[in-house]
Amino acid sequence: MSREMKDSGIEWIGIIPSDWKMLRVKNLFSTHKDIVGNQVDNFERLALTLGGVIKRSKADSDGLQPEGFNNYQILRKGELVFKLIDLENVATSRVGLSPYTGIVSPAYIVATPNNNVNVRYAEHYFLSMWKREIFNHLGDDGVRSSLNSRDLLNIPFCTPPLYEQEEIANFLDFQCSQIDSVAERTRASIEEYKKLKQAVITEAVTRGVRGKRPMKDSGIEWIGTLPMDWSVTALKYCASLQAGITLGKKYPKGTELSEVPYLRVANVQGDHVDLSDVATIQVTVEEIEKYALHDGELLMTEGGDRDKLGRGTIWHGEITPCIHQNHVFAVETDESKLLVRFFDYVTSAAPARTYFDLTAKKTTNLACTNSTTILRYRFALPPIAEQQEIVEYLDSKCVELDALIAKKEQYLVELENYKKSLIYEYVTGKKEVD
Repeated sequence: MSREMKDSGIEWIGIIPSDWKMLRVKNLFSTHKDIVGNQVDNFERLALTLGGVIKRSKADSDGLQPEGFNNYQILRKGELVFKLIDLENVATSRVGLSPYTGIVSPAYIVATPNNNVNVRYAEHYFLSMWKREIFNHLGDDGVRSSLNSRDLLNIPFCTPPLYEQEEIANFLDFQCSQIDSVAERTRASIEEYKKLKQAVITEAVTRGVRGKRPMKDSGIEWIGTLPMDWSVTALKYCASLQAGITLGKKYPKGTELSEVPYLRVANVQGDHVDLSDVATIQVTVEEIEKYALHDGELLMTEGGDRDKLGRGTIWHGEITPCIHQNHVFAVETDESKLLVRFFDYVTSAAPARTYFDLTAKKTTNLACTNSTTILRYRFALPPIAEQQEIVEYLDSKCVELDALIAKKEQYLVELENYKKSLIYEYVTGKKEVD
């Protein structure tokens, strides 16, 4: 028999059980900012991540490393920590229950529960808000870029009796752990398929697809052996490279300029060109002609994520005219020597990944290369007819593997949506723990 429900008065909560209360966070939590000061050496550094609150070394070089940690605040075991800044970034974690005592960024909000709330239930409640993007739509009838501790304390809080909070927390802890376990196995499976795809590509572009045949030593460590009738060449002998336009150029008064789309590093992904956000620039007609992209050119980036550096993406003339900035290179191959589609596969094979990682200038997660390094890249070069065979073979195999990967990625989306719905249904009482 279903229980009696009532209107919560809050649109994003909807109906709740009639014996539940609608309180404010401030009725159940208090916030504090205890700056660690000179006691910093007595505490470990903590961080809020997508996986919850974790320990992080004070020596980590994450690109945002502070000079010191004296202005960090103390977060105690059993407290909630919130990151309610940069709310437009929906992929950033927003809340976590700390299993440790340590110090966290002063930009976080720390909340201490009182005796009338089960903190594990509260974590699920706030996780539901984050997953449903409620935080960044609170107040002002629009998107908020950040919330402060006062905003947090005024958030409506769905409050069941304490015993029921514990029942819900126990149920959701178990269910979510089951879902997370399935998701983790699915992600691991996706990675295995991606490794298999790269192995198939690597085998094809370094050994061919004609079965066993006489081989020879390439003389290059990252290539190894290759078929007897193949050669080894540097890209500069069978392709040309065009750097893009440098931004911020000043023109003499009266110069006639035209507005044209241009590609940035963010548009050039590892396996496709992302045209969801294409910027424009004012340039001369001569510059449009000089930097215009042509159908069939391979786009490569000067810098970016280490795993994507040196990866090619073929431009198919999706926008005409379109130019590219100086951090994006356009490679045009001599099709009598090198098919651009074959070289596109070459850039995603293991030898290219090794070469560009070894020759790059690297930081923690980012790396950069240059046109000279790209043109010096040496790779195994089959005859043109065999290049075409390899391309056709890989097109077929990669379609199959990409379909399997896409199916598993869609399953991850469905798992995440189910988890989001499950938490919402129970923390608002629309479903009852049996």
